[in-house]
Amino acid sequence: MKKIRIKRIYEEVLEEDGCRILVDRIWPRGVSKEDAKLDDWNKDVAPSEKLRKWFNHDPDKFDAFAEKYRKELHDKGDVLESIRKQAGHNAVTLLYAAKDTKHNQAIVLREVLKSLQE
Repeated sequence: MKKIRIKRIYEEVLEEDGCRILVDRIWPRGVSKEDAKLDDWNKDVAPSEKLRKWFNHDPDKFDAFAEKYRKELHDKGDVLESIRKQAGHNAVTLLYAAKDTKHNQAIVLREVLKSLQE
């Protein structure tokens, strides 16, 4: 499997990003669709609206958020498999808008996708 990267959508677009997938439910502020250079905007793997609002990017809630998000992803097998297959052929970069680079859904999603390989 090729590498699954994560990065903020506000970072420079690089050739090594490979397939660029936005994994946020809402469009990031200040980024045009043209500038985003997305291959996919996959709202289906984003946390639910309820979970996103509950978490509110509070680092103290991250462990509980990650657990709840994994449970949500459990029912998204087809979508996860599709992303995993893309990563089997190309590099994949999961894009997110959150300012916190250590406590966000892309980190959890990458872990889940990697666990599908084991």
